[in-house]
Amino acid sequence: MNALARRRIRQLLGSADLSVFHQVASRSWPVAEPVLPRLSRSANHGLLWCATAVGIWALGGARGRRAAVRGMASLALASATVNTLGKGAIRRSRPLLTSVPVVRHLPRRPVTSSFPSGHAASAAAFATGVALEARGWGAFLAPVAASVAFSRVYTGVHYPSDVLVGAALGVGAACAVRGLVPSRAQMPPPARSCAEAPALPDGDGLILVVNPSSGVQPQLVDPVRQVKSALPRAEVVLYEEEDGPFAKVLAKAAQEAAQRGGVLGVCGGDGTVNAAVRPALQHRVPLMVLPGGTFNHFAADLGVDTVADAVAAVTEGSAVRADVGRIQPLTVIGEDGTTRTEPAYFLNTFSLGAYPDLVRIREQWSPRIGGPAATLLGVARIVRTGRPLRARVNGQSRSMWLLFAGNGAYRSIGIAPARRHDLADGLLDIRIARAGRLARTRLLVAALAGQLARTRLYAAARPRRMRISGLPSGTQMAYDGEIAPAPTAFLVDKLPEALTVYRPTVG
Repeated sequence: MNALARRRIRQLLGSADLSVFHQVASRSWPVAEPVLPRLSRSANHGLLWCATAVGIWALGGARGRRAAVRGMASLALASATVNTLGKGAIRRSRPLLTSVPVVRHLPRRPVTSSFPSGHAASAAAFATGVALEARGWGAFLAPVAASVAFSRVYTGVHYPSDVLVGAALGVGAACAVRGLVPSRAQMPPPARSCAEAPALPDGDGLILVVNPSSGVQPQLVDPVRQVKSALPRAEVVLYEEEDGPFAKVLAKAAQEAAQRGGVLGVCGGDGTVNAAVRPALQHRVPLMVLPGGTFNHFAADLGVDTVADAVAAVTEGSAVRADVGRIQPLTVIGEDGTTRTEPAYFLNTFSLGAYPDLVRIREQWSPRIGGPAATLLGVARIVRTGRPLRARVNGQSRSMWLLFAGNGAYRSIGIAPARRHDLADGLLDIRIARAGRLARTRLLVAALAGQLARTRLYAAARPRRMRISGLPSGTQMAYDGEIAPAPTAFLVDKLPEALTVYRPTVG
């Protein structure tokens, strides 16, 4: 294509761009006049989308929280791209306001380059990012994002081409974030062993224990009301402190469910679900898990993101077998002999060292300053004042900052777990952050660079059991987010496919 042809194409596009702009400006929009200018101003500096993300985080459950994070990450990338590269590379004057009615004018006219539209990029990036994780929320946000983008032409601060290119950059930013961090829908369904479990179309035989004190997240539909509506014959037990220890309430419910040939259900976070493992194993009853706590990692790995997912699984009788991690305290009574006491169980993770300290600080401060701020405070305090833990791991003396054991192999690379591919693989995912000279700094730099697996301060293995001994008295351990005193010597192993748990049909 020669220079003359390119110039004619630019002229045609420019004429079309200007023509559409004037058509929007000259047309009367009675319904839009009191709405679009305010909507455009509300999106300044991403405030509209930040507030929306907070709402989705609070009301959307586990899937909503993932969608809110993905939407904000997409917005941040789009905003950085537009403001640092787009506007700096192409300088374009803002449209003249002579043809735009005064009632539509914004109080403060932007002075940056008109091309491309940052508002359109942010709107498209946030809505697309949310939609990639939660289609329902994405469909809800699509008309809002489109209205924000159109408002930039309506108020006379952008040409239509500015908005179209900005929106395209926003969609591209959301896709780029998905390429770096795949959405849940992109990940292959975890391979799990299917199990036989009773189908309860009306809930007859289900005893559901709800723990309201487990940090229950607000949802659009009350979980108890939703379960009673879908499973009218299910028995729902709302736990209260005057009922006695939560473990005893669960044990009684499991015993009654076993006598009826039914199912034990539990609604709460990972700690609440953990408490249901022992009675479910003891009475050999299937377990129904409803996400209702601050953290719902086990439910998420099952694919149970909502109450509706759990209800559908119980109605259809769709269940799988899952391994159970076990912590067996050991009391040495001779050179070769050991005496075993009551074990503890975990469905997600077990850890020693820095993480139990982080959980303790977070629980202490979160009621006062909130969970995220308390987590940051805990990390800062551990980095400043933490001390390595010394113990013997499988007979070898080690000094370490963290020992992590996952119930099943996690898909992540590094210390922080992400998601399990198989809940019944019979393996422990062991990760150790060793102590050493400038260990904390070196581990942090290696993690940020994606080279954690190559540093000599990091060790990983996937055995079936691990023995810990020589722990100092008073050491704390964490399992499934709960803190407890650690025995001085214990064995971590697995109960393969010991638990039957409901999950939605895959595919």
